[in-house]
Amino acid sequence: MARVAGFMLVSPIFGWRAVPMVVRGGTAVLITVFFAAIMPPPVNAAGTNWLWAVVLIGIETTIGLALGLAARLIYSAIQQGALIAAQQMGFADAGIIDPVSGAQSRPLSALFEMLFALLFLAAGGHHILLVILGRSFVAFPAASGIDISALTEGVVRAGSAMLLFALRFGAPMLGGFLIMAVMLCILAKVLPEMNILLASFPLRVGVGLFLAAAIMPSLNAFTIELARWMSKYLIA
Repeated sequence: MARVAGFMLVSPIFGWRAVPMVVRGGTAVLITVFFAAIMPPPVNAAGTNWLWAVVLIGIETTIGLALGLAARLIYSAIQQGALIAAQQMGFADAGIIDPVSGAQSRPLSALFEMLFALLFLAAGGHHILLVILGRSFVAFPAASGIDISALTEGVVRAGSAMLLFALRFGAPMLGGFLIMAVMLCILAKVLPEMNILLASFPLRVGVGLFLAAAIMPSLNAFTIELARWMSKYLIA
C-alpha cells in the first residue's frame, strides 16, 4: 500500500488534482488488494516489530515516489515543449489554471496538454503506468531493501529524456521563430522608422498559432513514441 500510494501521489493521470481524493484513495486500495492477492507475503507480520515496520513503510514509499517521479518527468515533456512555444509567442505572462493538473499553465500549453492526455489514454498510457508499478515488485521486491543507485539512475534518465523530447517537440516552433526574427532584423534595417517591437507582437501570435496547427497532427506519433520509450526503459 505504501509503494502504490507513493506512486499514485506523483504519477501522471492517477495523481492529477482534478481527480477527487476519494477516487484516488479507492483506486490505490484496489490496486493494493490486486497485487497482494497475486504475490506472496514479503514478511511475517507476526514476527515484525513496529520499528522495522516503519522502516519498511519508508522504503516502500520512497520506491513508489521515485517510480512515479520518473513517469511524471517523461509525461511532462509535452508540457515543457509547449512552454517553449508559449514563451516565443509572448504568452509567458498569460497564466491560467489548467483544469487537468490544477497547476498554473499557459493557454497554448493547456491546449497541448489536454490533447496529449487524451491521446496518451487512447494509446494505453494508464496500462503502461500500471505495468511499471507491477514490474517494480519484481525489480525491487517488497521488504528487500532499497537500491538507491538504480532508482537515481532511472530518475536521471527520465529527466534527460524529458528534456530531449521537449526540445524535439518545440524544435519546429523554435525554427519558425528564428526565421521570423531574422526577417524582422532585416526589416528593421530597411525601415528604421518602423517600430518593429510593437509590430512583432501580433505577428508572433499569428506565426505561433500557424506553427501549432501545423505540428498538431504529429502529436499522435509523438505520443506513441513517448509511450514506447516508457515501455522500453521504465518497464525494462
